[in-house]
Amino acid sequence: MMTNASRSFTRAIHLCLAMALFLTIGHAQEARVRGRLTRTVEPGGWIIASEYQKFLLLNAQRFEREAWFREGAEVEAMGQTRPDVVTTYQEGVPFEARTLRPVNASNQRGLLSGFTRVAVSGDADIEIQPDTAIITIAVVTQSKSALETQQENARRSDAVQRAVKAVAGAGAEIKTGGYSLQPQMDYRPNMPPTITGYLARNSVIVTLRDLTKVGTVIDEASRAGANNIDGLSFTIREDREVRARALSEATRAALEKAQTIARSLGGRVIRVLEVQEGGIIRPVPQDVYVKAASRVAEAAPPTPIEPGKLTVSANVQMLVEINAQP
Repeated sequence: MMTNASRSFTRAIHLCLAMALFLTIGHAQEARVRGRLTRTVEPGGWIIASEYQKFLLLNAQRFEREAWFREGAEVEAMGQTRPDVVTTYQEGVPFEARTLRPVNASNQRGLLSGFTRVAVSGDADIEIQPDTAIITIAVVTQSKSALETQQENARRSDAVQRAVKAVAGAGAEIKTGGYSLQPQMDYRPNMPPTITGYLARNSVIVTLRDLTKVGTVIDEASRAGANNIDGLSFTIREDREVRARALSEATRAALEKAQTIARSLGGRVIRVLEVQEGGIIRPVPQDVYVKAASRVAEAAPPTPIEPGKLTVSANVQMLVEINAQP
């Protein structure tokens, strides 16, 4: 059981400790702080992290416009600790700087006057040979009767598809592109429109990987009854690798621009702050106009086809920091 004397002694000890704590931290103290600037979630946004302690910079906005004020910069500050300030997360000792400067300022003239952000862009174009041809072949028939039009179109379309399959080979893809059967109308003033006949149209899409067969497919389709080539285009099936190459070259071009600017200002690129892909233009199928031939003699020369090349383009936007010397 604690005696009255023991209780009095304990109260005296607690009072002495409280007085010591008040004298130690209860008042603002002049301090010199040296460390690196680091971001924080505390109000004010910045702390000075020394080797053994952190100091929350209460008036960071006063110095934020300085060219050297950035994360990781080593600084030295003179000011006062503020134990009367209660912060949200209590990260570091509250500190109000009277002066704040980079360490070794005499040896960091580039920091004081030359740190500059530069925005550059890089472009790249890569030409590639197409590996796929897409042909749209149509059979168009017309007559007075809808049934006759449809039957004639079916007969000729079947012949065209069989002829195309025979010359295109096993690797070709053949599918129906569209079908229509429409009346042909005669419009005259002050008279109701009349049907003069019917028009049927059946188209097939042929995808070839052997580009040497394009001309032959067109010729054989025409001989079998096709009378319209709706379209011919060239493309590539897999463009991932070439898109990656274009993006890599565009990035390299942007960085080379930044390095050229830095050298012109007597400095160098310190770091890349941001990179954005401006866009990649995939190879657009190259359209080729081909006029359908009528069924001609076997001795007629084949239809000449030249695929040409496709272009993949890439653009990169880059923001870098350079130390341009005055």
